[in-house]
Amino acid sequence: MSKLHLILGDQLSTSISSLKAFDVQKDTILMCEVWEEATHVKHHKKKIAFLFSAMRHFSETLQKKGYKVHYTVFNAKHNTGSFTGEVARHLQTGHYEAVVVTEPSEYRVLKMVQSWQSSFKLPVHICPDDRFLCNHETFAHWAQSRKQLRMEFFYREMRKAYGILMCGDQPIGGKWNFDSENRKPPKEGLEVPKPMKFKSDDITLQVIKLVKKEFTDHFGQVDHFHFAVTRQQAVKVLKHFITHRLPQFGDYQDAMVADEPWMFHAHIGLYLNCGLLLPLECIEAAVEAYQQKLAPLNAVEGFIRQILGWREFVRGLYWLKMPQYSKENYFEAKHRLPALYWNAETSMNCLHQCVQATQEHAYAHHIQRLMVLGNFALLIGVDPKEVNNWFWVVYADAYEWVELPNVTGMALFADGGLLASKPYASSGSYIHKMSNYCESCHYKVQQKQGERACPFNYLYWNFLASNRKKLKNNPRMSMMYGTYDRMKPEAKKQIQQQSEHFIKMIHQAT
Repeated sequence: MSKLHLILGDQLSTSISSLKAFDVQKDTILMCEVWEEATHVKHHKKKIAFLFSAMRHFSETLQKKGYKVHYTVFNAKHNTGSFTGEVARHLQTGHYEAVVVTEPSEYRVLKMVQSWQSSFKLPVHICPDDRFLCNHETFAHWAQSRKQLRMEFFYREMRKAYGILMCGDQPIGGKWNFDSENRKPPKEGLEVPKPMKFKSDDITLQVIKLVKKEFTDHFGQVDHFHFAVTRQQAVKVLKHFITHRLPQFGDYQDAMVADEPWMFHAHIGLYLNCGLLLPLECIEAAVEAYQQKLAPLNAVEGFIRQILGWREFVRGLYWLKMPQYSKENYFEAKHRLPALYWNAETSMNCLHQCVQATQEHAYAHHIQRLMVLGNFALLIGVDPKEVNNWFWVVYADAYEWVELPNVTGMALFADGGLLASKPYASSGSYIHKMSNYCESCHYKVQQKQGERACPFNYLYWNFLASNRKKLKNNPRMSMMYGTYDRMKPEAKKQIQQQSEHFIKMIHQAT
C-alpha cells in the first residue's frame, strides 16, 4: 500500500523531511491551494500570488524529478477549501496506509493535523521540520533553567554549536555582537542598489489573474510582481545580496530613507520561510564573503545574527509558549488599529512611507516594522491581537511563528518582558536620527508640544506615565523616568491632554 505525503505551502524544499522516506513507485504527494488558509487572515495580494506561484513551480520541479503529485488549484470545482477536506478527498481515491507530513509551522495547523489520525482512522506521521537549526527539545532545554530568555545568549550557544564565525571557543573579532557598529544614519547621496527582479512567466501570470479575481477585498497591490518563485531564482537573490548589498548592510541596516523601501537588506525572508532557501546555506554564503574579504565582519555578523539568532530564537519561543502566547496583553491595551495602517492616509510622513511601501511591496525592513509601525501602535495602546493580525496580513514573509513573537514580545512588550528587556518605545528623535522622513513631514520633530509637534514626542512620555506602575522597577527605564520626573507639572499635564486628544482624533478617523 502507498502513503499520501502532504506538502504545505511553506515547505517548498526537495529536502523536506516528509519526502525522505518517499517511495517513488508507490507514494503520492498532495499539494493544494485552499480557501481556509488563504483567508484565515486576509493575506496581502502579493503574498498569495507569491505562494501560489511558488507552489505551482515547486510541483513542476517534483514531477520532473519523478514524483507523483496531485495538485489542487484554488478555483478547481472539486476543491473542498481546506487541508482536512482535501486530504479526506484524496484518501478516497486510493488505498493509502498512512498520511505523512512535515510538522506545520503554525500551532493552529498542527492541531488540525494532529486530529486527522482519529478522523481518518489511519496513521498520520508528523515529521520534525529539520530545516531549522534548533529543534524544540534543544530550545526547551536551553530555556528551562533561565529566568529571562534573551536572544543574545541563545545566539552565542548557536554560534558555538555550528562553529559559525568562531576561532576555537571564542568569536572571531573578539566580540559576539557588532550591533554598536550597525547604526549609522543614512548619509547624503547614499546610493542604494536596486533589488533583483524577475519577469512573471505564464504560471505566475495565471496566478496574478486568479488573485485579482478571487481576492479583491484583500490588502495591497498585486501589480508589478517581481518576486522569485523558484529555488533557482531565490538563490540568485541570495547571491545578489551577498555581492551588492551585504558589504554595506551592517552600516545601514537600521537606516530609513524616503522612497527607498529596500535599502541594503537581503529580501530573502519570504524565501527562507517558505523553503526555497535554507538557513545554513545563507549563513555559509555570508561567512564565505567574509573569508574572501568581500564584506566586513560587522555586516556579516549582523546578517548571521538575524538568521542563526533571531529567526531560531523566535521560533523556539513560539513553540515553547503557545497557545497562551497569542493572548498576552501586558499593558491591557484595548484600542483598535487606526485606519492609516490600511490606507496610509496620515500627515506623519514616517508612517505614510512605511505603510505605502507595505501596500505596494508586501515588505518593510525590520526597523520600519519595529521603530515606526510597531512603536506607534505601542504608544497609542492598540490591542496586540489587532497589531498581530495586521503584521500577519501585510508581509510576504509573515507566518504566525515568526510574526507573533516579534510583535507581541519585541514591538509591543505585551509579554511583559519574556522576550525583550524593555519596551522598544521611542520619541521622534530616533526616527529623525535614523531616517530622512522628518525633512518632509507636516509635523516638526524638534517640537515637543503644540499643534505641529511630532506626535511621537508627547505620545512617548504619555506611554511612560500611563504605564509607570508596570515599568517603574525596570532598571533600563530608570533614566527616562528620572527625566520625566524633572518636568514641570504643567508640561506633564499638556503631554497627557495632547496625547488623549490625538488618540481620540486618530480613532475617530478609523
